Amino acid sequence: MHFCCIFIHARSRNRAPRFQFAGNETMKYQRHNAIRDLVASSLVTNQDQLRRKLRRRGFEVTQATLSRDIHEMRISKGPGGYSLPNGNGAVVEDGPPPVAEMMESFGLRARQAMNQVVVSTMKGGAQPVAAALDREGWAEVVGTVAGDDTVLVICPDPRQASEVEARLRKMLES
Repeated sequence: MHFCCIFIHARSRNRAPRFQFAGNETMKYQRHNAIRDLVASSLVTNQDQLRRKLRRRGFEVTQATLSRDIHEMRISKGPGGYSLPNGNGAVVEDGPPPVAEMMESFGLRARQAMNQVVVSTMKGGAQPVAAALDREGWAEVVGTVAGDDTVLVICPDPRQASEVEARLRKMLES
């Protein structure tokens, strides 16, 4: 499904078209700017709150689109809510936080289920944990799927899932 935005302008004397269509890329650029502005200027603690603030600015987005935008913009979520990659004006860090830091901030428990590991997190913590696991590039991890408070870590086989679970549990215990 594709959406576009219609801008209505008064007709000029040269009879220019009444409507101008903004393509998906233009709309996405405008939405990303609005997200940046909202995250930088106000406390945003969850996706639903961000989605409502965007709606007030004229951007009707689904949760999936918003998740994709957050990922593309490298926005992170911490105990103080969402923040831009530059830390909303704070000191710029060398790179995104490692898995150990994300597990320390958000992780609650890790349990193996055959060739998968189910990581329970605080509400809203699953996506930062999954993104950190994806960035880490562990050979034992095929991929991750994140919800709001649960990350499914998919491994090639049960033995490797056991290794991942042990590493994650060690991070939780330290």
